[in-house]
Amino acid sequence: MPGQETALMELHYLPNVRYFSKLAHYPLVYIEQHEHYQKGSFRNRCYIAGANGPLRLSVPLVQGKNERQPIRDVRIAYREHWQQQHWQSIRSAYGSAPFFEYYAEYLRPFFETRYDFLFDLSWALLQALAELIPVEGNLLLTESYHGKPPEGWAWLRDTIHPKPQREKPDPLFLPLPYPQVFEEKHGFLPNLSILDLLFCTGPQSAVLLEQSFIEP
Repeated sequence: MPGQETALMELHYLPNVRYFSKLAHYPLVYIEQHEHYQKGSFRNRCYIAGANGPLRLSVPLVQGKNERQPIRDVRIAYREHWQQQHWQSIRSAYGSAPFFEYYAEYLRPFFETRYDFLFDLSWALLQALAELIPVEGNLLLTESYHGKPPEGWAWLRDTIHPKPQREKPDPLFLPLPYPQVFEEKHGFLPNLSILDLLFCTGPQSAVLLEQSFIEP
């Protein structure tokens, strides 16, 4: 629907470029905080460009029936030093990227702070990244669960998924190429975590996000 100004999305861990293209386009984006956790989604994982190709980073969760848990009740597991592993992977992947050293000082503390809940970690990261880029849209949390699209809203919940069979086509998104660290080895890898775009293009990230959204 042309002229839509409000969108509804679920919260992802270090979301991909397609996700952030929506934040850059819609003046108001509501993040659903009253849903139930869904396994196998981007809610606790992301992909970055590693030396051997796309590398998945997953936040380990306390064992249990997370699928039935309210998203804000899902706890992070600390059986392993996953924060250190994630940051080491990010540093290995982007240490030579043009803007890594500049943004690393802002992002490293998130991997040194112990968050009890997945939602709190992802929400803090999302807000920080939205400010660093920056995106102009306002981010708000829902006050209640939306079982159907409110009139006039862009319904984007569960449209972005790591499993191809569950990913929904998006004619409004064009993954524009940009220089990547391992591009000579693997070619351009589209739609990775926003970290890839940020570390590789820095201040141009906002422009590329705007250009990647195709007006209907």
